[in-house]
Amino acid sequence: MTNSDFIGLLASYTYAISLLVFAELLRRLFGIKPDLTRKFIHISAGMWAFGVLLLFKHWQIGIIPFATFIGINYLLYRYRVIGAMDTDDSSPGTVYFAISITVLFGLFWRPDGPVDYVPIAVAGIMAMTWGDALAALIGKSFGQHQYQVGSSVRSWEGSLAMFLVSATAMFLVLLFLPGSFLSPLSVSVSGERALLTALVSAGFATLVEAISPHGTDNLSVPLVAAGVVWGLMQI
Repeated sequence: MTNSDFIGLLASYTYAISLLVFAELLRRLFGIKPDLTRKFIHISAGMWAFGVLLLFKHWQIGIIPFATFIGINYLLYRYRVIGAMDTDDSSPGTVYFAISITVLFGLFWRPDGPVDYVPIAVAGIMAMTWGDALAALIGKSFGQHQYQVGSSVRSWEGSLAMFLVSATAMFLVLLFLPGSFLSPLSVSVSGERALLTALVSAGFATLVEAISPHGTDNLSVPLVAAGVVWGLMQI
C-alpha cells in the first residue's frame, strides 16, 4: 500500500463521517426534511467516486471504503442511528448503494493497466447518483401523472427526469473521463458514440428504476446501466 492509498483511506472515511454529521446537523438545527438530507447524502457519496479515482493507486485498496460501508450502512439502517439518512419507513437502499459501487469498481477499475474500464463503472454510478436522486425529488414535488408497475409507483415526470439527468451525467463521464488524469489508461470515444451510448443506457436505467421495488433501484440501476454501456462498447 502506497502513501497515496493510505491518504485515500483516511480522506474517504473522513469525508463519509463528515457528510453524515453535516446532514444530521442540517436536519436537527435547520429542520431540513429527511427526504432532502437523504438525497444530499446520496449525491455526495456517489460523487466521491471521483475522489477515489484521484487518490488511490491500487483498486484493491480503493474499494475498501465502499466495501466497509456495506456493513456500516446496514447497521445504521438497522438501528436508525442517523435520522438524516434512515427513517422508520426507509429501505435498505444505502446498503445496496455501497454494494453496487463496490461491485462496479471491483469489476472495471484497473488503474495499473493495461486498460482501465472505470468510465463504465462511473457512468453507471452517475446514473444512480444523479438520475435516481433527482427522479425521486422531482417525482415527489411535481409528479402529477402516476403509473404503477407491480408494487412500484412512479410518475411520468420523475421518469422523464431520470432519463434526462442520467443521459446527461453518463454522456459527460463517457466523453471526458477516458484518457483524463483520473483514468489515463482508458480508451477515449467520440462524442457521437458517447451520446448514443448514454441515451440507450439511460433508457434502460429509467426502465429498471420504474420497475424496481422500493430501495432496490440503488442496486439495479447502476448495474444495468453499466452493463448496457459495457455491451455497447463491445460493438
